[in-house]
Amino acid sequence: MKKFVPIRLVATLVAAVLALTAGAFPAAAEVRELRIAKQYGLGYLPLIVIEEQRLIEKHARAAGLGDVKVTWATLGGGSATNDALLSGSVDFIASGVAPLIVLWSKTGGNVKGFAALDTSPLYLNTNNSAVKSIRDFTDKDRIALPAVKVSIQAIVLQMAAAKAFGPQNFDRLDRFTVSMKHPDAMAALLSGKSEITAHLTSPPFMFQELDDKRVRTVLNSYDVLGGPHTFNVIATTKAFYEKNPKLAGAVLAALEEADEYIRKNRKAAAELYVKASGTKESLTDVLSQLNNPALGYSTTPVNVARFANFMHQTGTIKTKPRDWKDLFFTTVHGRKGS
Repeated sequence: MKKFVPIRLVATLVAAVLALTAGAFPAAAEVRELRIAKQYGLGYLPLIVIEEQRLIEKHARAAGLGDVKVTWATLGGGSATNDALLSGSVDFIASGVAPLIVLWSKTGGNVKGFAALDTSPLYLNTNNSAVKSIRDFTDKDRIALPAVKVSIQAIVLQMAAAKAFGPQNFDRLDRFTVSMKHPDAMAALLSGKSEITAHLTSPPFMFQELDDKRVRTVLNSYDVLGGPHTFNVIATTKAFYEKNPKLAGAVLAALEEADEYIRKNRKAAAELYVKASGTKESLTDVLSQLNNPALGYSTTPVNVARFANFMHQTGTIKTKPRDWKDLFFTTVHGRKGS
C-alpha cells in the first residue's frame, strides 16, 4: 500500500530547501553582463581604476550576484554615448553633464544620472595670436569640441557668449564650432596646419596643449560658472536601475572605492591611467595634473542645476528640473549636491 506525503508537509520541505539555497545562487532577475561606455580623458579615471582593478566584479560578488561579466567601450563624445544608451547597446554611460540633461529631458526622466564622476575645469585654448578673448573669434576660426550644441563644452561656450554678448546672443559662437574627438582636435590644434584654431577641452588634453608656447587659454569654465562644477557623470535608464538594484549598488560601491583609491594613491592611479590610456605623457606630467587642486573625484553633483537652468532658458531642453535631484536617481540624493 502506497503512502502519501501530506501536501502541507511537501510545501514546508520545499520552502525549507529554498531558504537554505537562496544565497547559493546569483539573483536570477539581475543581468549577468554589465556594459559600460566611457570616453577619453583624465575625467574618466575612476572608471579606469574600476576596470583595471575589476571593482564592479568584486562588489557584485559581495552582493551575492556571483560572477558578473563587465564589458567596456570607449566612445568619442556625448552624442555617441547617448545613442548607445538609447539603442540598448550599453547599460551605463559616462559623459558630460550637458548630454545627461538632454537625455533626461528627451526621455521624460527615464534616463537619469547615477552619480557624478569628477569636478574639473574646461579650458578654451587657441593658437591664434589675435584671439585674446572669446570676443575676438572671427569666421576664420574654428573651435573644436566633442559635440556641437549638446556637449558640456558647447554649453559652457554658450554660457560664456551670453555673458559677453548678452543673453539673446548665447549662440553667437556656435557657427564657429566643429565636432571632433579630443585626441583628434588636440592634434589638429598643435599641427598649426588645420582650420582648427581653438579647442574647448578637458584634462589631460588642455594641459598638453599648453605645453606648446603657441597655445594659450582664453576661457576657463570655472570662471563662467562662478566656481567648481561637475564635469562628467555616469548615467543609466530607469528600467535598468529598477530591475538591477544589487548591481546598481555594486557600481556605486565601486565608484566610491575608486575615488578613495585615487585620493590615497595618486602615483599608482597615475600609473594606471598611463598604462590604460596609452597616453604619450610622462608619469610625472599626469601626476602633476592629478595633484592640481582644481581637479577632484567625487560622486556628489556640483553646480549641475546651473547647466540645466541655462539649457532650459535657451530652449535646449523643454522641461526644467525642479532641482538637481530631479536629474539623478536616489543613489546620491543624500549628498550635499547642487
